[in-house]
Amino acid sequence: MSREHPANGNSTLELPLFTPRRAVQTVLIVLIVLVGIYFLFPRLIGLGDALSKLSDADAAWIAIAIGFNVVAFATYIALFKAVVGGDVLRLTWAETYEINMAGVAATLLFSAAGAGGIALTYWALRKAGMRRHDVGLRMVAFLALHYAFYPLALILFGILLRTGVMNGKGSVELTIVPAGVAGLLLIGGALVALIPPDLGQRIARHANGERWQAIAASIGKVPATVGEGLRFTISLFLSPSKGGLAVIGAAGFWAANIGILWASFHAFGIEVPLAVVVQGFFLGMVANLFPLAPAGVGAVDAGMIGAFVLFGVPEGTVFPAILIYRLIAFWMPIPPGIVAFFQLRSRVQRWEEEGLPIDRNVQPEPELEPASS
Repeated sequence: MSREHPANGNSTLELPLFTPRRAVQTVLIVLIVLVGIYFLFPRLIGLGDALSKLSDADAAWIAIAIGFNVVAFATYIALFKAVVGGDVLRLTWAETYEINMAGVAATLLFSAAGAGGIALTYWALRKAGMRRHDVGLRMVAFLALHYAFYPLALILFGILLRTGVMNGKGSVELTIVPAGVAGLLLIGGALVALIPPDLGQRIARHANGERWQAIAASIGKVPATVGEGLRFTISLFLSPSKGGLAVIGAAGFWAANIGILWASFHAFGIEVPLAVVVQGFFLGMVANLFPLAPAGVGAVDAGMIGAFVLFGVPEGTVFPAILIYRLIAFWMPIPPGIVAFFQLRSRVQRWEEEGLPIDRNVQPEPELEPASS
């Protein structure tokens, strides 16, 4: 088996899933869903043309929301640089920007928490010379740290709303139930972190024959890598000197996104309690996991609208405010993301042509050996 060049990873690894046909299909689905949610549905429930209020939005608050969006992506890129492009693979800030912004464009192709962006990021890191194991470990850590504040926020603000410490509707189904589910997710993550790194070898000992031992060892590597990634995430939380930038980046991303939503409500002259903004934001974002909506388009919009209506925010304000939020937080970064996508493809091509564009201190992967019987 030939070794892979440490400078550009696997030269046969192609960029997956991205075709013109898929892009056209995605655009059509997105347009149909958005027309249904923001134009047809308001009329069906008696709100008339709810989007006519868009012209009433305060330009100053829109500018503030755009500023929060800039902060959101700056912190997101800092998180990625600290966790993925730091000690193992020394990416430059320009490379980090291109990978992350290209991931924004790729996310349009799939839902399920941005699977398209994950696929593109994996491809880019392998091309940059990162080993398969390191890519898996650091991507697990990146995603775990990025989404760790999701259940933490649901627990914290759910309790604060339910106990009346912070203003807002405190019904059980909007506070304690989400907090309980979030707590179970954190407990599950902690249990997964206990998976031993040699799980594949332990499983292989109980298999008969070299072929089945090799299969068992390969299967066991997946949960073992996830467990290792979660332990690395915990170490970042516990060591400010090591993971300070990563933790600040993850917290800053969500705080800035909530800031966009907060400013979007203020653009229409309505003050929603902070705890309600946070809780409604994260409850609505759960819809991002809906598998049939590209990048959660439509599902997240509907989820957020439903959450804030349940919290008692007037429907006539919710529709335009959520649309403003989605336009700024989701759609606005897509044009620079598309530009970054083509920049990244050109950069990867240069990596392959030049062979060793940057000394990344990455060691070639060892030859794979069959498991011993």
